Amino acid sequence: MFTQPFGIPALILFIVAVPLAIGVIPRNRLYGFRTKRTLADDAVWYPVNRFMGFGIMIASAIYGVVAMAHPYDRDFSVWLVHLAAFAIPLALALIASGWYLSRQ
Repeated sequence: MFTQPFGIPALILFIVAVPLAIGVIPRNRLYGFRTKRTLADDAVWYPVNRFMGFGIMIASAIYGVVAMAHPYDRDFSVWLVHLAAFAIPLALALIASGWYLSRQ
């Protein structure tokens, strides 16, 4: 995975998402899904950040599976597949977290 173009960022995001997913990060202005609503209330902060943490972990795992299935070989089309496998699930996780926040 370390030879893949987005392997290190995906691994870092996975590791950084774990504390959010298990709910050990208190409200702060640097780390987490920060909006006016999440920063105003612990009852909103923790569930939304747990949801986002799991979403980012899933997005990172999806990239890991794609990276193993389609190893990067310096071909631009394969790089695009890797970019899509990294960026699209991550964007969907963030969009889903915003949706989850609106449901709170």
